[in-house]
Amino acid sequence: MLKATGIKKSYGNLRVLNGVDIQINEGEIVSIAGSSGAGKSTLLHILGTLDTADSGKIFLEGEEINTLKGKKLAAYRNKHIGFVFQFHHLLPEFSALENICIPGWIAGTGNKKLQARAMELLSILNLSDRADHKPSELSGGEQQRVAVARALINSPKIVMADEPTGNLDSHNARELHQLFINLKNQFNQTFLIVTHNEELASLSDRLLHMKDGNIIQ
Repeated sequence: MLKATGIKKSYGNLRVLNGVDIQINEGEIVSIAGSSGAGKSTLLHILGTLDTADSGKIFLEGEEINTLKGKKLAAYRNKHIGFVFQFHHLLPEFSALENICIPGWIAGTGNKKLQARAMELLSILNLSDRADHKPSELSGGEQQRVAVARALINSPKIVMADEPTGNLDSHNARELHQLFINLKNQFNQTFLIVTHNEELASLSDRLLHMKDGNIIQ
């Protein structure tokens, strides 16, 4: 599904990634763990095309995506890569349903089809009764589930999650862990997750450790 070779990244004189190689298979949940400053989030952002590497190549289903630029890159990212972050980043003036639909609107999907897909996701995430609620009317766990639905709305090839449980209590974190597993089992969804949460990491198909800008396991 995703393959990257020789990914290097520096910020000034600080080398963050030292030529990382990584491969993620379809329908796999892969977690990356490591201490702060190991390069985990930088790697995730580069693989998701939110940041650029100094050198190296990234392939998604065989297509080299690190060569895409501008509007073409933005359109590709919107269609094929979903993102979940530590903070949900929901727009406060929009309902849960509308927040989920935003990537689909950007992609130009018809509104009737888009809303049907959004309601399907809300049902899967046990949020059907929250469709018209604003983020301020949702609990932290509910907000993060809406963010997961938003990441899934365009049926991406891979979902990349950066510390997705970092802002949740243990109960909501466990629910989110189970949600990822259910989505993998139900839709063969592929996940790449950066996490400090040992429980989430232990439930992954593979756990990679990073240290000093290298994958060491």
